[in-house]
Parts: sequence; structure tokens; C-alpha cells
Amino acid sequence: MQEYSRNTAAGAVRGYCATDFEPLAQAFVRNFEERGEVGASVCVTLHGEPVVDLWGGTKDPEAQTPWQEDTLCVVFSSTKGAVALAAHTLVANGELDVDAPVKRYWPEFAAHGKEDATVRMMLDHSVGVPAIREKLKEKGCCDWDYMVERLEREAPFWKPGARNGYHLITFGWTVGELVRRTAGQSLGAYFREALAQPTQAECWIGLPESEEPKVAPVIPTRPVRGAEVSAFTQALIGDPESIPSRAFFNQGGFSPNSRSCHAAEIGGAGAVANGRGLARIYAPFACGGSLNGQRFVDEDTLAAMSEVAVATHEDATLLIPTRFSLGFMKSMDNRREQAVDKSSAILSSAAFGHVGMGGSIGFADPVESMSFGYAMNKLGTGILLNERGQSLVDAAYRCLGYSGNASGVWRR
Repeated sequence: MQEYSRNTAAGAVRGYCATDFEPLAQAFVRNFEERGEVGASVCVTLHGEPVVDLWGGTKDPEAQTPWQEDTLCVVFSSTKGAVALAAHTLVANGELDVDAPVKRYWPEFAAHGKEDATVRMMLDHSVGVPAIREKLKEKGCCDWDYMVERLEREAPFWKPGARNGYHLITFGWTVGELVRRTAGQSLGAYFREALAQPTQAECWIGLPESEEPKVAPVIPTRPVRGAEVSAFTQALIGDPESIPSRAFFNQGGFSPNSRSCHAAEIGGAGAVANGRGLARIYAPFACGGSLNGQRFVDEDTLAAMSEVAVATHEDATLLIPTRFSLGFMKSMDNRREQAVDKSSAILSSAAFGHVGMGGSIGFADPVESMSFGYAMNKLGTGILLNERGQSLVDAAYRCLGYSGNASGVWRR
């Protein structure tokens, strides 16, 4: 890679970029110049080696501090991908069986209509507990045992496995508790030991206090005047009893700029990382399941991670068409859907990963041996990717010789 440096009105862009990926660097700069990016980082690896590692803009607009190479930010639901990666390492080790009943590992969960739930249903968002009905206590999201107990008591919104609906924050405890019980240590500790440390990834589920000064404050998005209102937003503001409203507003006091939430192991939304960290945790899974002589998953487990497990025309939570493998988002093309602007995440057919609220993303493409990570402090509008993140993904595929994505996936 060559050293890269550009100045923009939003601040300097610095880092490294291989010559073949110069168009991606240009797209990253355009995000600052044309699309309102404030601070961000992006990283791409091929065969486990970085070909793009860029950062830039402003970490904290109020203090006017620049985004540094080691700046971190909350990546919201990109956390779910990290949790799913951890779960699949346990699957590969024979400690967790995706087709086993949940009660084998977590008997207390198998109650109140959830007796037949399977591990597969936990991973593919079909287990039926996308929200909690009863009001959660303040900062309940920071109390692991409390959230687990609430999910044990919760009746499913549908018969487990009958349909799927995005488990917006509860995924962190449904799958996270399976990880905790099978690994014999907390979710964050196991993730750190099994994935982050071996890949040298700047990514935490439960951030140490020593890393807190590196965290960029989250900057909320502002609604666009006159924009079409999606069915998801209509449910949020118009029906407090709906699944979207319960899932979004009853989160036990989750606050992305809170030190207590950074420190807690909130596996549905609370990881703190940067683009490099997200790319690094996916790198082994882009390279056949192993990296630098260490095997993370076997070929059969990796193949299952990439295959679509559920797809629907209307997700019970997001109220858009969605496609998931076992714990990961697959390419979702909703560009032709009505009133769901920025509700797509267009990847190749082989790729799997996860988007975070506001537009962050981490994913692996095992066909291209590519991993990708993008994280930012200024949230964008929409449910999935907005034009900032998607433009970077698009540039990566074009740099690899892909010709277009009109089919709903990037293809050669």
C-alpha cells in the first residue's frame, strides 16, 4: 500500500491505499466533500492483507478534534455480526449445534411458548422475541442477568420458526447467552479471546475504560423534511403496541454516548470499533476460515454462514423485505420498494456480514477473499445502508472488476 493524504473541508483524510483501490479512496473523500460525512474510517483486506486503510474528518465537532488512526465509535447492529462470528467458532468446535433445541444449552428459555425453539431460530431472527412487552428498567440493557431473565419470561410474538422479524437489540442476549453458556465465559470476553485478539482487531463488546478516550461521540441524524415516511417509521410513531415501536423504544436505556453502555456487553448494538477492526474480525472468514496459520471455522461451517437461511417480503420488525443467513445479513436490494429509501445493503451473492444503524458495515466475501469494514460517527438516514457506506462497498467491488448490481447483488 502507498501512503494516502487528502484535505477536505471536513478535515484531513489519511492512511494507506493500494493503487488498484484508488477509486475507493476517492469515494471516501467524496463522502466528506459531498455527502455530509463528519468522521469515519474504512478498511478492506484481500487474502488477509490490507489494501485500503483510511480514516479522516472530525472525531468531535464541538471540540474540533481530528479523527485519528485509532479513533473508535459505536457501530450499533454491526455488533450482531461480531456476535454471530463468535457463535460460529463454537459451532466449528462442536460446542454449539445450530439444529439443537435451545433447551439443551439454556433450559430456562424454553418456556411460555418457546419450548421448541432451536439455535438456528436464534441466529436467523425467527425465534419470535424481537422485543420485550413490559417496560424495561432504566439501564436494564447494562444488566446481563436481568435481560436474560426477561427473555426467559417473554412469550413469543409468533410461534418460533413460523416467520422472521429482526431482533433489533434482543439478538445480543438470545445468541449472546448461548455463547456465554457454551464458552463458559462472558460474551465480550469470549469474543475478545476467540476473535479480536487473534486478528488484532480494534473491536470490543464491552469497552475497557482505558480505551474510552478514543471513542468518537455519536452524532444523530436529522429527519429530511418532505421525505416519504416508511412503514417502520409510521409504526414507531403511530402504534406504541407494534413490534417496531416496542423493539426501538423499549431498550432498557441504551445510550450510545454513555460510558456505562460502552462498558456493558450489549451484543445487539453496543460494540465499539473502527473500520479496521470490523475488517479484521471478518478476515479469517473471507480466507476459507483461517488466517495466519490459525483456523477459526471449518469449511462446512463457513459455507453455512454464507447461505441464505430465511427471506421474507415483510420482516415483522423492519417491515421491509429482508434476507439473512445464520446471524448475518445477506445482500438486500429494496431500491424499488415504495417509501423505504436507504433500506438496501447491496453486496455480492457470496458475501455475509451486518449493517449498523446509521450506516456502518462489516462483511466477508469468501469468493474474493475480501473483508470490509466501515464505521462513522455521523448517523445517516434509512434502515440499512445509506449512500456513504454503499458508495464504498460499490467502489470495492468495481475495483475487483465487478460490472454492476442491477440484479440485486454485485456480479462480474
